[in-house]
Amino acid sequence: MKRVLIFLAITFALSWIYEFVVVYPLVESDVSQGISATATFAIGAVMFSPAIGVALTRLVTREGFKNCVLKPYPWRKSLPWFLVAWFGPAILVAFGAVVYFLIFPGDFDPQDAQFAAMLERQMADSGVQADLPSVVVLAGVQIAVGVLLGPLLNIATMFGEEWGWRGYLMPKLAQRLSIVSTLLISGIIWGLWHAPITALGHNYGLGYPGWPITGILAMCVFCVVCGVFLSYVTIRTGSCLAAAFGHGALNALAGASTIFAAAGVSPFIGPSPTGIIGGCGFIFVAIFMLFDLRRREARGELVVPIAGSEEPMPLHETLDR
Repeated sequence: MKRVLIFLAITFALSWIYEFVVVYPLVESDVSQGISATATFAIGAVMFSPAIGVALTRLVTREGFKNCVLKPYPWRKSLPWFLVAWFGPAILVAFGAVVYFLIFPGDFDPQDAQFAAMLERQMADSGVQADLPSVVVLAGVQIAVGVLLGPLLNIATMFGEEWGWRGYLMPKLAQRLSIVSTLLISGIIWGLWHAPITALGHNYGLGYPGWPITGILAMCVFCVVCGVFLSYVTIRTGSCLAAAFGHGALNALAGASTIFAAAGVSPFIGPSPTGIIGGCGFIFVAIFMLFDLRRREARGELVVPIAGSEEPMPLHETLDR
């Protein structure tokens, strides 16, 4: 557990100091004009801090770089779960959006008005005119690219996070705790790690009741739910690369459902997967996965990858590859 505390201290220190010293001044200077490309890039760079935390922890504690939770199990066993990681988020985002628009049909905007307005502003700045057919086509292209290429396009930054959260923290906690406790605690930690960016408006915006505490708590819940999915595909493949692909797919498609949403929808409700209804697909799947992992643990069949130095493992986690 000492290595876990060192990893968390390094990761949180690197992330939060960087965000307060670099990101906050950049964002505050952009308040009147929206967040610039420079500030967006700076926010994205913080995703590498968990991987840096892993590397420094392994060096400082002389743990070395064995058992990095990178090499998957044989493809016959792991490939189906890599496909789940790649395409599962798209299905779950779409499911949550459909449920949301069935409950709130008045929020459905088939004309993509918000997306069209944003696109027209961008094209006007470039001296290009946009008509409705081109907007619809571009919306479809954006979604298709997110589904097919999003996990690959986002792999660098997502690996920066997932080598830390699913490739180090989750396996280390699982050596000492039950799988349910492991996934709840690691998810809450992941959510709290986002706190400074959440306070800047990430996922939940600004000015909502209870800002920023409400958003931070909601982000913790969201991270617990998504963390179960990402941990499950890591456990089933033996590799945190599956989680990196799944995380990349989620980030690429999280905003897709809002393309068809009227103005004024709440990110706490939907259709974005950050909302309780928009994220219902992820919630249902996370509950199923959590029960499956708990069942495997009770039967002594649970296999959790070992990260770094092999410490004494509970009998129910004996490897069975």
